[in-house]
Amino acid sequence: MLTLRLRLAALPRDARDTLFLLLVIGWVLVPHIPNLPWWCSLLAAGMLLWRGTLAVQGKPLPGRWWLLSLLAITLVATWMTHRTLLGRDAGVTLIVVLLALKTLELRARRDAFVIFFLSFFTMLTNFFFSQSLPVAAAMLLALLGLLTALVNAHMPVGRPPLAEAARIAGWMALVGAPVMVVLFVLFPRFAPLWGIPGDAMTGRSGLSSQMQVGNLAALALDDSIAFRVKWEGNPPPQEFLYFRGPVFSDFDGREWRPLLPRLMSRFPPPRLENPNLMVAGTPVAYELTLEPNNRPWLLTLDAAVRPPQAPGLEAAMTSDLQWISARPVVDLLRYRAQGYVDFRYGPQRRQAVLPEYSQLPPGSNPRTLELAATMLRERPGAEPAALVRAVLERLRTGGYTYTLEPGVYGEHTADEFWFDRKEGFCEHIASSFVVLLRAMGIPSRIVTGYQGGQVNSVDGYWIVRQSDAHAWAEVFLEGRGWVRVDPTSAVAPGRTGTFQRLSPARGALAAAMDTVTPNLSASLRAAWEAMNNGWNQWILNYTQSRQLNLLKELGFQSPSWEDLSYLLLGIIVTLALAGAAWTWWDRLQHDPWLRLLARARKRLRAAGLEVGPTTPPRQIANLVTTRFGPDARGLADWLLRLEAQRYARASGATLNALRRQFQQLPWPNT
Repeated sequence: MLTLRLRLAALPRDARDTLFLLLVIGWVLVPHIPNLPWWCSLLAAGMLLWRGTLAVQGKPLPGRWWLLSLLAITLVATWMTHRTLLGRDAGVTLIVVLLALKTLELRARRDAFVIFFLSFFTMLTNFFFSQSLPVAAAMLLALLGLLTALVNAHMPVGRPPLAEAARIAGWMALVGAPVMVVLFVLFPRFAPLWGIPGDAMTGRSGLSSQMQVGNLAALALDDSIAFRVKWEGNPPPQEFLYFRGPVFSDFDGREWRPLLPRLMSRFPPPRLENPNLMVAGTPVAYELTLEPNNRPWLLTLDAAVRPPQAPGLEAAMTSDLQWISARPVVDLLRYRAQGYVDFRYGPQRRQAVLPEYSQLPPGSNPRTLELAATMLRERPGAEPAALVRAVLERLRTGGYTYTLEPGVYGEHTADEFWFDRKEGFCEHIASSFVVLLRAMGIPSRIVTGYQGGQVNSVDGYWIVRQSDAHAWAEVFLEGRGWVRVDPTSAVAPGRTGTFQRLSPARGALAAAMDTVTPNLSASLRAAWEAMNNGWNQWILNYTQSRQLNLLKELGFQSPSWEDLSYLLLGIIVTLALAGAAWTWWDRLQHDPWLRLLARARKRLRAAGLEVGPTTPPRQIANLVTTRFGPDARGLADWLLRLEAQRYARASGATLNALRRQFQQLPWPNT
């Protein structure tokens, strides 16, 4: 390490400054790696390394034909990858390569300034893909690095230390921070122009638009946050925390889909049947912050009578009580809603229920069909509710287990669950349960969503993770409508009663930390998630309505965009006047002794005596005596007292007294 530092110190300043700039550019580009084509990352890294090698070895930069060839390769590769040269992904790919390419023609200060501002723009493009707290922290460090390089470029003399440039850059950022805060808080936000586009949400985890037996178990391995809830008061009991998502009624033997998916893709959704929702009790009010998932559904606590409320949010309810929005959720979304845990809905008579809720694909799960026939023969004339209880009792007492690793199911998933494996995750249990009920002629369907969650002890928000994804059943009962039945509770009561979750095997390091310091690990995780939640709530989710609410808190009765603009303009004018006043005051503080001496020189020049700007008072006194004779003795004495006030503090003369005497002096020829 010492040898490396010595070698860097021995480099010429141009080489050292170039290496620092390349290091900062590399830091700016690192967060882009997951979002760029592999060839783009390799090409940019190769060009930066090439430029660094040329700087260290002092070799000439490549010629124009090299640059044109690399540019042509970039354009062709971008077109082949994205099939366009426009748009977010193609544009970021091009800007990254062009930034790296520009470093290969870094010769003059003008080229450096182009690279600086191109780097600032590239830094902003990181927020096109992620606005998380870690990315923001990394870009803040990149901003300080770019400012340091920019300040260093304005220090042309010698070899100024980077620490000095970094200090100046940090002071510049600190001085500019209040202006940035004011603009962030008060600059009008006009959706959808304000915000970060989210046109590529691939790779987002969450509930799917169909349910294949086994895919929710994969979600249980994902510990990321699905949404956060802030309750107004105490949350409902644990067994009632069902957050409703997609509802599936069409089964092909392996996969569940929504009923008539083409119709369900429309907005507003068509009413296939009257939900006839009736609620009782006091509603549970809450505020839900939903993570982006590129899906249109809005998760609500069963059951919500009114649509979720958020600025610009259009929501409609389907006939199965699912709330969906007009557009997919591609950004962090916070909305307020109310839910009733005591409710009933759906038609009251069997004739009004669509026959699709009782259908099964031909030839599917023959042993389950035989089991249904046997249970019906053993209970002649039994009501559907009694048959549901019988199936739940079979789950409780038949040796069935709840597991994340039931293995891969074959074609007849219900047969394998009921007779062969007798183990599965929530969707295995719910799917097999609904298949058996349909085989007995009972209308039923599957509901997916999230169940449970846990409170963060740091900020008090209720956190629901992807691992809380759940599937349960709804059964139609005459006179009661659609009734929630969770067959997983019969197999593993702790899943919904006490939030006992299955968790995947942890790595050696994580297991060791949990063993040695379990409380520390939990506390650090809670603190980090609370910090992320604060970032989401106060920064990413600072919406138009919150701006207007701020004006209300400041005393505006009916705030509007005009009021916001006037307030912003008033603050800017006030800050400008304050800056001007500070500048004037700062000028007054510049060595008043020198200013007084400069006034004396100016008066003497007006009298015809030329005095140099560096001539000391004693020498000026001699010149005055020589030029103007004994009549100027008072002026010469004043100049000597001025010198004594500066360099012989024991003289007793004060600067204020000298100023007053200055006004009373008999100046020659004035």
